[in-house]
Amino acid sequence: MTVIKSRFPDIALSEKSVTERVFEGIVADRTVLIDGPSGRELTGAQFVGAVKALAGGLTQKGLAPGKVIALMAPNIPEYCVVFHGAAWAGNTITTVNPTYTVHEVKHQLLDSGADVLVTVAPFMETARAAVEGTHVQQIIVIGEAEGATPLTAMMGPPMETQAPVDLDEHIVALPYSSGTTGLPKGVMLTHRNLSMNIDQALLPADVRPGEMTVAFLPFFHIYGLEVLMNIYLAAGGGLVTMPRFDLEQFLELTCKFRTPRLWIVPPVALALAKHPLVEKYDLSFVEQVNSAAAPLGADVAEAMGARLGTNATQGYGMTELSPVSHISPQGHGKPGASGVTISNTECRIVDPATGQDLPLGEDGELWVKGPQVMKGYLNNPKATAETIVEDGWLRTGDIGHFDEDGYLYITDRLKELIKYKGFQVAPAEVEAEILTHHEIADVAVIGVPDEDAGEIPMAFVVPAPGAEPTLETLQGYLEGRLSHYKQIRRMRIVSEIPKSAAGKILRRLLREEVGT
Repeated sequence: MTVIKSRFPDIALSEKSVTERVFEGIVADRTVLIDGPSGRELTGAQFVGAVKALAGGLTQKGLAPGKVIALMAPNIPEYCVVFHGAAWAGNTITTVNPTYTVHEVKHQLLDSGADVLVTVAPFMETARAAVEGTHVQQIIVIGEAEGATPLTAMMGPPMETQAPVDLDEHIVALPYSSGTTGLPKGVMLTHRNLSMNIDQALLPADVRPGEMTVAFLPFFHIYGLEVLMNIYLAAGGGLVTMPRFDLEQFLELTCKFRTPRLWIVPPVALALAKHPLVEKYDLSFVEQVNSAAAPLGADVAEAMGARLGTNATQGYGMTELSPVSHISPQGHGKPGASGVTISNTECRIVDPATGQDLPLGEDGELWVKGPQVMKGYLNNPKATAETIVEDGWLRTGDIGHFDEDGYLYITDRLKELIKYKGFQVAPAEVEAEILTHHEIADVAVIGVPDEDAGEIPMAFVVPAPGAEPTLETLQGYLEGRLSHYKQIRRMRIVSEIPKSAAGKILRRLLREEVGT
């Protein structure tokens, strides 16, 4: 067995809950959360006080411990309060994508067994429809909305200590991740997963006390939840939240707060490299721009770094890894590389065909082992057993190699997920929805390269007899059934879908057909 180990020393296993670890970095009189659009601020003392009051209120009202709180909201300071208030009370928080359709939200509420849904007024219509037929007994709204309990009414006597939790067993976060088959799966992340990943990431990340960054990466996604919310607060830093990404507002806030590090995804890297708007802003104070969530081409990274006069780096992780396993150390990386292995983490590059380990420089599937590996997929032992194999190794489904300096290069994906602007799109989920349309006899979906989005979903469609479906027809049909990022962007009519003898779609042949 050829094991690639970290260049960084191992650190002691965390004996703290994720909220206890975050509280360690909080300075009472320092501003830690700022709502970007309005400028509204929370100091460390206000944040901690709100977390403890919410935990006390939830407990007093019988909503802790062990209850599942669904949180469907944009990036606002209260998101952090709700997440950590529920965690402090001993609950599980399942983070819901606010752009989900009613159908998608309902699936997550049912699968997670959510007891309560916390949202904001603009999403109340979706929330009300989604909770029908689920276990959700109450909708709590951040702000005010008819028929919902205000978050302020949930505050109670402060709970001064963490509710007792088993750090290795209690599921504190339950984000949902798209797999290659079926609907999104709940990723069970424990307190130890998250608190350890904070310590593992901070050793090479070097975030400084008092350092602010603009947080537009959605908190419902593990990248925003852990890398921004938890790691920055635990490091003594702070966040300027953005409910949705807008390039001009992002640049304005970055300059206003002179944030030394930017945490982005590839489409934003492309904008920073090429968009004329960037020329209006002096970004000379930026020390590092780090891209993750999907591979970033070395040419775009270098163009962005050169334009901004800063270090352009990448990291690697996945929801199932809490999410960080590789970081560009101290803000320095190599073009096209996804960083080096972090503390307490081991890696292997395995030949998918033979199961044998491969030497440095050869491409194979990346396997990772460490304390940040998820507990498993909720209600899905089969998928868990396929992903976490013997001796705790997690199969990432990504193809790559290491160089002689220990830098990881991701070159392909063994899995069939499409990465649209950093979001995961499962072809099987899109196909299942398209097949419900009466004009479609068969369909296959693949990702095709796109300069702006990274990849876009493309459908190969076999029409039903006498039907003449169009791209516009299918897009209109899917609009109310799937989130916008799962929408098909290209379509081709075909006479049949290539399949193996076992009935599996041969996506490789479809990719060859379009030259990808």
